Amino acid sequence: MKVLIVQTDQTLAGTWSSHLERTGADVSIVSDQDSATRLMHIEDVDVIVLDLMLASGSALAVADFASYRQPDCRVIFVTDAPVFSDGSIFQHCANACAYLPTDTSPSDLAAMVEHYGVHCAV
Repeated sequence: MKVLIVQTDQTLAGTWSSHLERTGADVSIVSDQDSATRLMHIEDVDVIVLDLMLASGSALAVADFASYRQPDCRVIFVTDAPVFSDGSIFQHCANACAYLPTDTSPSDLAAMVEHYGVHCAV
């Protein structure tokens, strides 16, 4: 399973990556919209763990590009902000499968990624 983490906080991204790699995931980490879309041009991705509040670029643009370029890819949004806390993210992004607080335990995040990644690969 190929996982793309799009997260501005590289320390947090590294923590998530370590947990995901223990489950057997092949993980790439980028910090912005441009890097994410460049990667999706050359690699297939099963699951994206996507910071909703990127410092550079738009998380919604990343999700939209993934939906177009890799329609089977699922997106797990993470955020500290209350934006979309009403669940409307699922109306805006057809490929959204989860919306989690950034402080979700890395093992719980890894379990969700594994769950959605396995269902994508089937």
